[in-house]
Amino acid sequence: MTKAFMNWSGGKDSALSLYHILQNHTYDVKYLLTSVNDTLGRVSMHGVREDLLNLQAQRIGLPLITLRLPETSSMEEYNLRMSDTLRPLAEEGISHSIFGDIFLEDLRHYRENQLAKVGMQGVFPIWKRDSYELLAEFWDLGFQTIVVSVNGSLLDASFCGQILNQDFVKNLPKGVDVCGENGEFHTFVFQAPYFSKSIDFQKGETVEKTYQYKNASGESLQSTYFFTDLIPTIP
Repeated sequence: MTKAFMNWSGGKDSALSLYHILQNHTYDVKYLLTSVNDTLGRVSMHGVREDLLNLQAQRIGLPLITLRLPETSSMEEYNLRMSDTLRPLAEEGISHSIFGDIFLEDLRHYRENQLAKVGMQGVFPIWKRDSYELLAEFWDLGFQTIVVSVNGSLLDASFCGQILNQDFVKNLPKGVDVCGENGEFHTFVFQAPYFSKSIDFQKGETVEKTYQYKNASGESLQSTYFFTDLIPTIP
């Protein structure tokens, strides 16, 4: 089989993509790779504690590689650190990188261009599938996930900390993708068909964070996100 690694966010799309990869036996998945805010010890963009990320890797039974990032970093720095992380994997004979992307063309092109620099190719198991269809399959397979962060410009704080189920979807505002593919929300998977057992946790507080940034034109902008803390409970 072709050697590959999984870009693992800990959320539903990467989890479902890994399911399909494990089913088709074309790729031999050697590692999970996750970006982590090194200052906070939390998954980038999701805000999930690293302890819970490690529990996911243990439940799956795959080694975890973390790309350690400062709390703020430029795209140039991110690309450099990612390349430094990928080169040793390429030297091991790993030639493919698996993603959970669904329909963002620009993001796919960016990923493929960055991979090409280290001689790798991208694999997109759920690419161009309907978001509602993906969610239905996700639930039918027995996955369970909770919403851990939401974009405050699109969703209010009440959506954060909810289990992603049919009621959650019914309450989403018009125009919000039900898989959150445009960054509307992010999730943490606590049950999967390939987990050795489910992950137990308690919900902590929900916090609001505002980020300052500049767009491509140099204009100063800000965005607000809500994060619900999950606290692992290990029996």
